[in-house]
Amino acid sequence: MFDPDIAPSGTLLGLLQRGRGDGTLHALAAPRAEALAALHHCVLRDPRRDWQVENRSLYYARLCLDLDAGLDEIEQHLFHPDDLVNDDEERTGLALSVLGHLAAYGRSDALRLLRRYAAAGSNWEWALDELALRDDDTGLRGLAPAILAHFPRTPDGDAELAAVVRGAYEPRPWRLWADDPDHGPRVRAAAERGAFDRWQRQLRPSGPRPGWSVHDILLWAQREHDLKPDARPDAAARCLAAVAGPEDRPELLAAAASAPDAARAAALRHLAEIGDPEVLDLVEAAVTEPDASQLVSQAALSAFERMRSIAALDRARVWAHRPDALGDAAAAMLSCRGGQYDTPLVLAALRRTVRAEGPDAQTLWTLVDGAGRLTISCAAPVLRHIYRETASSHLRGRAARALAATDPSFAAGFAVECLWDCEESTREVAARHAATADARVVEQLRRLAADPAEEAEVQTAVRSRIGPETPGF
Repeated sequence: MFDPDIAPSGTLLGLLQRGRGDGTLHALAAPRAEALAALHHCVLRDPRRDWQVENRSLYYARLCLDLDAGLDEIEQHLFHPDDLVNDDEERTGLALSVLGHLAAYGRSDALRLLRRYAAAGSNWEWALDELALRDDDTGLRGLAPAILAHFPRTPDGDAELAAVVRGAYEPRPWRLWADDPDHGPRVRAAAERGAFDRWQRQLRPSGPRPGWSVHDILLWAQREHDLKPDARPDAAARCLAAVAGPEDRPELLAAAASAPDAARAAALRHLAEIGDPEVLDLVEAAVTEPDASQLVSQAALSAFERMRSIAALDRARVWAHRPDALGDAAAAMLSCRGGQYDTPLVLAALRRTVRAEGPDAQTLWTLVDGAGRLTISCAAPVLRHIYRETASSHLRGRAARALAATDPSFAAGFAVECLWDCEESTREVAARHAATADARVVEQLRRLAADPAEEAEVQTAVRSRIGPETPGF
């Protein structure tokens, strides 16, 4: 059900890995040594399913402050010999983000550790981005020699430097160094080269030209796919929307039925966007054909999910019973755009997916949203199960929003722990719903309102609950 490195949800480690609010509450009640061991395990072995979108760093940083945790374990992890041979961002990114939040909270030891790693570590760009938000100008200027030493004064080194300057997530350090009398000329030259490279790419477009026909665009789509197999058919579909007319419909229908993969995918996408009356049959054929490629079937499903017509909804009600990808897409459409009479279909799909794929299935995201949108009260037990067990903090947040709409016990139950959740959107839901009869709720709302690191949306939700006449505040 879970990845091997995700502990059961009933353990302290499992709660902290998931970023649940109960993780913080249990850690503060547990023996300090046990809590610190679990916390360090999470920070040094990133437990997120998708580290690029799920939040944990502020959650772990706050717990570090509450436990008065030292930084020795993080320091050993950052400067481990593995750092010399493994430059993957996943290995050190979470630890660096935690240090960034600790520095923002005034931990000078975290700031010094970030500076050291930015000067000598393999993931120095991440550390530099953290420092760009928290360090002063003097500290950043002192890093210039160490950072620029990563780029030898050779044509290749200068090209690499230009690419880094152009793609810098936080440009503040580079702007400071551009004004430095010693390093400024090289940094300014790199910035100018990056701008010139971008201008050259704009002068040499490789896409469709004015006057291209539908046939030309389909050929180009296939040629681009042959050169870059990961390329999506979206650009070709947009071009078709600009040039295709009624007289091109026979060619587009033929392409959507049997053209090479990329051309077929582009034609399917275009026909779905204009609502062609035959496209639903073409979508079904593309998904169910035994020899259809993944590119074609995924493009057909994506095209169907984007449709907004009544005919698409009617077909979704027919397909929603299917135990395959087409049935999943149909249930997702009903979750997003169906009416109350579609409740049984959405609920059945939700239960079927949990039974068959567990609480971490990607298809659950839309179904959980649909349960909340349609206010399916009898879905609450399934939603509570997903909330407890999923390893995805985003899915848990969606389950919390759905429970707020379907479960009368949410305000006095899960909403309380959600005030400590790792996702700001989940904390916002909790701030709007958590019952203030619990003394912990009042205290945490005050803390969130006063915390400069808290997101503005969460603080707005807190302020909507706090007023001069609010009991307990």
